[in-house]
Amino acid sequence: MKIIIVNGPNLNLLGKREQEIYGNQDFDSYFLQLKNQFSNVELTYFQSNVEGEIINCLHQVGFNYDGVILNAGAYSHTSVAIGDAVAAISTPVVEVHISNLAAREEFRQKTFIAPHAKGVIVGFGLRGYELAIKSFL
Repeated sequence: MKIIIVNGPNLNLLGKREQEIYGNQDFDSYFLQLKNQFSNVELTYFQSNVEGEIINCLHQVGFNYDGVILNAGAYSHTSVAIGDAVAAISTPVVEVHISNLAAREEFRQKTFIAPHAKGVIVGFGLRGYELAIKSFL
């Protein structure tokens, strides 16, 4: 099984930024934990702060992977184009958000990805990625 985690803007700063919201663990060390926990899964990771690069990644993997775990960060709430890219691919997508969007600012409570996703996981911290992997298994 091939699953890719695609993270959007500012998620490269996990462990450093707004620790009260996003925690104190960096994503690279967490990703290694996931790879060890799910050693039977071919797990890859892509992160970009650039909207078009995220779309290009989705197009590249969206017809030959078994699953995409997508945390598009703030683009989730602003990018019709990323939502369209999710709708255009055949690989199922689980949208993940570290924080509970319903407890955040009003503009974060709608995503352009959710209507096209297999499911949405919010508010469980980094554990949301683990839950998303399990949803594909």
